[in-house]
Amino acid sequence: MNAKTMRIAVFVLSFIWLVNGELLEADQDASVPEDWILVERVGPLEEVELTFALKQQNVNQMKELLKLVSDPDSHQYGKYLSLEEVAALVQPSQLTEKVVQNWLQSHGVKNCHTIVTRDFLQCVMTVQVAEALLPGAKFHRYRRGSHTLLRSTSLYSVHEDVYQHLDFVGGVHRFPPKGKDISKGWEGARQSALGYHLGVTPSVVRSRYNLTAKDVGTATNNSQAVAQFLEQYYHPADLAEFMSLFAGAFTHMSAVERVVGTQGGGKAGIEASLDVEYIMSSGANISTWVFTNPGRHETQEPFLQWMLLLSNMSAVPWVHTISYGDDEDSLSDAYMNRINTEFMKVGLRGISMLFASGDSGAGCRHLTKERNTFRPSFPASSPYVTMVGGTSFKNPFKLTYEVTDYISGGGFSNVFAMPDYQVGAVQAYLKSVQPLPPQTYFNITGRAYPDLAALSDNYWVVTNRVPIPWVSGTSASTPVVGGILSLINDQRFLKGLPSLGFINPRLYKLQGKGLYDVTEGCHLSCLDDKVEGKGFCASPSWDPVTGWGTPNYPALLKALMD
Repeated sequence: MNAKTMRIAVFVLSFIWLVNGELLEADQDASVPEDWILVERVGPLEEVELTFALKQQNVNQMKELLKLVSDPDSHQYGKYLSLEEVAALVQPSQLTEKVVQNWLQSHGVKNCHTIVTRDFLQCVMTVQVAEALLPGAKFHRYRRGSHTLLRSTSLYSVHEDVYQHLDFVGGVHRFPPKGKDISKGWEGARQSALGYHLGVTPSVVRSRYNLTAKDVGTATNNSQAVAQFLEQYYHPADLAEFMSLFAGAFTHMSAVERVVGTQGGGKAGIEASLDVEYIMSSGANISTWVFTNPGRHETQEPFLQWMLLLSNMSAVPWVHTISYGDDEDSLSDAYMNRINTEFMKVGLRGISMLFASGDSGAGCRHLTKERNTFRPSFPASSPYVTMVGGTSFKNPFKLTYEVTDYISGGGFSNVFAMPDYQVGAVQAYLKSVQPLPPQTYFNITGRAYPDLAALSDNYWVVTNRVPIPWVSGTSASTPVVGGILSLINDQRFLKGLPSLGFINPRLYKLQGKGLYDVTEGCHLSCLDDKVEGKGFCASPSWDPVTGWGTPNYPALLKALMD
């Protein structure tokens, strides 16, 4: 077949699929973020790697099983599944696998590989073939700094016979969220105190949360992890320097035990340095892994690649902390629902997932010139992970009690219903706190977050061999909480108990036991005449700014040791 005949064949095939096609992610925001620049239309013979999310079986059964293994009042509490048992539960039907494979093979796609759970297929093909498979898609190259991506800004469809067997196709849409400059002090009220604050170090964190020099890991089967994505890497020399400067008072490790993936070159990222340094100083002397994914192909979605890694490894750490999020309204429901299912798979294995709640308060989305709403983020709004908000010291000069950090992400999902485990706590807040923001700004029945919090203001970090002060954000609070939960896991393992796993159902049953309640302060939101920049406010018990509060390690350990 000559080149002209091939082009005609591809055009005809594309037309046939388009006529009989269905949009798989009709609500996906396919626009180009401002920080990405269009470079060129991608040539037809360039290669792309796409990720096909195959429909899973027994999702509702998995949801019910997760409730049972996560509920301390259930006789199945802590009876987790292995990866192989999870795979047997959720792997696609033989029909789904056959239909998708036949569809791919009919287009000449043969370079594919799957994972243990068989619910994802990753395939390499030319752009010409990809656009024939996914009518409507048109791949272009975009650049942000030194990084390039291939993406389509037009929605794609799949043949109606395949539509019911797929959740979404990864690598077509979704640009990585813009990284924030968290090394600078925040403007406004805290600015005047910056010059006088000595800053948060491991000794400050451990003192505030009542960790003694003896509170370090000793169990040989314990481990914890952080994940870093596009443009974020840690440097081993920075970690060693940080521990030398700040960790002399307690037993610790000065090196990561395992890096999963390929560390990128260039300078270390402040956020990646922060994650590693503080999970290893709060969860001291515990084996720590770093999952890193710069992306092997320009079409890869780094966050999705990390989720696939977890579904392909039988042994992974028990606690994972992740500083990553995107606006909920920028993602398709199909994508978010499937990622939720991936979180359920992780929880069934006894793994705790902690995400930063974000640094935009309640957020703000401008619907029209006259109308705004708050803007929840994802995965913050997922009912199947634990969200960590942020606090500041009331007195910046001393180890005092904590108040709300006004950047602390929190609010109510517009996509996911409020899970049963938090209904009582959230409804109590909504009934007792007045005034609330107007109900046109948030979904009163949605999943509410965060679940708990920790200090997120004015941290010291070592990056590129330089100690840097005043690093702020929930990217700081999340690894601190993760390390503390790892210490609790450590004590549980020494007594022959299972890991904490998906902790939310148990956390809400504790009703604040083992945590310092944060009752002062509000976080930011829309600058308009209705809310005037104020979102939700902290209150006694749970609130959508700091959750149940911040850890009091000895009390929390006692509450979680049965």
